[in-house]
Amino acid sequence: MTFLKSLFIHKQLYIYLAVTSVCFLLSYWLSALFSIAWILTVIILVLLFIDLLLLYQPKNAINARRILPDKFSNSDNNPVPITITNKYSFKTYVDIIDELPVQFQKRDFVYKTTLGPSQNHDFDYMVRPVDRGEYYFGHLNIFVSSVLKIIKRKYRFQNEQMVMVYPSIIQMQKYDFLAISNSLTQIGLKKIRRIGNTSEFEQIKEYISGDDFRTVNWKATAKRAQLMVNQYQDEKSQPIYSIIDTGRVMKMPFNGLKLLDYAINSALAFSNVALKKHDKVGLLSFSKNIESFLPAIHKLTYLNRILETLYNIDTQFNDSDFGLLYAQLKRKVTHRSLLLLYTNFEHLSALKRQMPYLQAISKKHMLVVVLFENTELEIIIKENAEDLQSIYHKTIAEKFAFEKRLMVKELQKHGIQAILTPPEKLTINTINKYLEIKARGLL
Repeated sequence: MTFLKSLFIHKQLYIYLAVTSVCFLLSYWLSALFSIAWILTVIILVLLFIDLLLLYQPKNAINARRILPDKFSNSDNNPVPITITNKYSFKTYVDIIDELPVQFQKRDFVYKTTLGPSQNHDFDYMVRPVDRGEYYFGHLNIFVSSVLKIIKRKYRFQNEQMVMVYPSIIQMQKYDFLAISNSLTQIGLKKIRRIGNTSEFEQIKEYISGDDFRTVNWKATAKRAQLMVNQYQDEKSQPIYSIIDTGRVMKMPFNGLKLLDYAINSALAFSNVALKKHDKVGLLSFSKNIESFLPAIHKLTYLNRILETLYNIDTQFNDSDFGLLYAQLKRKVTHRSLLLLYTNFEHLSALKRQMPYLQAISKKHMLVVVLFENTELEIIIKENAEDLQSIYHKTIAEKFAFEKRLMVKELQKHGIQAILTPPEKLTINTINKYLEIKARGLL
């Protein structure tokens, strides 16, 4: 039974059989072809027997292994390495079919290669998950054929390997070293002009060209007989909270990823940067209820707890209760903090309903409301309107896009900072706003 399960016919054999069948058919009119057809039949049977011996005489002539990490990074291309060893003493043709998790909805994965005698071959392919959770890989199937290409022998390796898909760790690491090297402007962030100095003194240093003359320390200058200036740094240990709305408005998908997942990826990368800037970071998620709350702490290992909490966040089908959010912040967050609220409003009236709560929060804290641009509307707006229906669609799209900009103005009118960003640029724009607030000493 195991033998039959591993035995497959190579498509080349069907070609041989088709040629033989045509010879038998034509032999009805040309009798000489009848003998040729039988000779071809015998040759095919002999080749079949030889191919069986070549492929099945060694018991375990192929070894293969799929190497999976403990975690995948959501919304990123994650490599899946595969290594294969050919122990046959002849050249083999290999088809590799990996049984991917059902979430990818891909059933046509195949990788073809040729292996020489006793040759090792390593390769990897990319997968891009768009949902957090558990992903189960099935068998790694290897189909081997010889140069005769009569049959294939199937090998099966590994089964039920599980990988956890977490918020974008790759994105977090990308902005990690940029934050340390203060090179965030290299990836499209605007350069922040510092207005004055922050209040935390760091050191006295020698004056170099470009230093502000207002920071000259005259006492140190007199002692050293050369210009010395005071150097200041951003204030440290300021509480920073990422607040994620998990209501139904965050279910909207862009490029296969929900707005909630964009917010989660951004919150993770932003929290990492804030920790590297020596600030305290916390997390809160809410919809109809307060689903998770992590107080602001400055501890690098705290990032693991934030990661685990973000992993378990999911969207709800309810409208979010901003009154409950205000009550939770008033009770739990007693010090003035920077609050980045990831949410979305599609209509100005929806924002105005929540404005009293947002105003109440901003009286005590530095509140930044993060709104998402509808990039699908931008595509419609840029298209040429050639008929009445397309004119109607373009007009409605421009109306919705204009309302988004009005929301930003409405928030700013009430003294609330706002970010209107395409989903794919969320992390960049969020970190940029954080650095701007730090540089201007607004917190």
